[in-house]
Amino acid sequence: MAQGMKMPTTDDLMSMWQASGLKQKIIFTFLMIAAFRFGVQMPLYGINNQVFSNIAQGNNIIGFLDLFSGGALGKVSIFALGIGPFITASIIMQLVSVVIPSLEKLQKEEGEAGRRKLSQYTRVFTVILAVFQSIIFMLFMRHLPGAIAPNVNHLMFYISSITVLTAGSILVMWISELITEKGIGNGGSLIIFVGILSGIPVYASRTFEMVQKSTPMLMGLIGLLIIFFITMIFIVIMQEAVRKVIIVNPKRQVGNKVYGGMNSYIPFKLNPGGVMPIIFAIAILLFPSTVLSLVGQANFNSVAVKNFVVKLTTIMSPDGIVYYGLYFALIVALTFFYASIMPNMQPKDIANNLKKYGSSIPGVKPGKPTADALDKILSKTTFIGAIGLGVIALVPSFASYVTNIKTLQGIGATSLIIMVGVALDLINQVNTHLLARNYESFLKE
Repeated sequence: MAQGMKMPTTDDLMSMWQASGLKQKIIFTFLMIAAFRFGVQMPLYGINNQVFSNIAQGNNIIGFLDLFSGGALGKVSIFALGIGPFITASIIMQLVSVVIPSLEKLQKEEGEAGRRKLSQYTRVFTVILAVFQSIIFMLFMRHLPGAIAPNVNHLMFYISSITVLTAGSILVMWISELITEKGIGNGGSLIIFVGILSGIPVYASRTFEMVQKSTPMLMGLIGLLIIFFITMIFIVIMQEAVRKVIIVNPKRQVGNKVYGGMNSYIPFKLNPGGVMPIIFAIAILLFPSTVLSLVGQANFNSVAVKNFVVKLTTIMSPDGIVYYGLYFALIVALTFFYASIMPNMQPKDIANNLKKYGSSIPGVKPGKPTADALDKILSKTTFIGAIGLGVIALVPSFASYVTNIKTLQGIGATSLIIMVGVALDLINQVNTHLLARNYESFLKE
């Protein structure tokens, strides 16, 4: 089932600069990432970010969000909300488009114009979510002792801060869309990828300080790194594995020549959604967890309310069994969801196209029997991929718990899957450009 992936050689890496448009795409992507990293370093006016940074280090949820924002949340920068509102809005719009017929029509029947309109709805909803999250964040900062400078005009400070945080989130969304459109790779995934990479030195430093004076801890770290490495191998297999369905094409005679008759195949990916089920599962889980965590840190007059919020926060903590159970279930569900909405994985459409061109699956009648057979194959393939992805996501987290090396948990399975998935996507896109360049050279000859 595994499909080999050609890794770029040194000659390929040198020649890709000559590929049509690839050099400009790579330079543009680096400039956009640099702009994002610059914004991460710009603190929000009137905030003592050291107070919040101390909380982020001791809170798993906030620390995890800080990792995905590239440190912007811990620094309380203008990009503190990061790509989160845009991803959450995208999830909700994709889920709603399956339920509401008019939105489903925009996505499936009206082509590029419909998808642009749906994207516009997503942007509007992103603004609404960004405003909501900005208000929640500033309400939390208000109850945090020493977080807000005493010499600011409180009303104007809250209005300006909410406006800046919202604008920062929209700017991150715009950067991600520009990367997707004019750069290389998926913009949202790349921003998360860069955020994870920027946090690795901090996690590595904390881990080194913890294990350098303890031999058992050092052995545990070695074991954990081996598990991480094996996990990366399985991630590559999951990302590249396909189920090939053989297709028999009819022969056609044109004049004295016979065309066609060659067998081909339809590739069904084992993991059709790539890293998106992981990213969406995190976004869905962390949204209520983040709100509960931020509210729980505030100073409440009612002890009962505070205890209730703290209890809910503990239940939804990334260290809890409830979190892992929901995480696994969401990954499985979202993998099936992605398989159901991808245009190239619709059994009825594929069956109709095969019947139209006279092609068929060996031993299966055209039309509905072909659609049923493809649906059965797709269901089995997606089930294997969904379960495999869910297990891969949990194994390193449990390994961190067993080895008691908790400092690397932030760059555990979730981050590994995202980093490897994004890297594979970039490699595939580079290979596509290299193939296009070779094809252009062949035509010139």
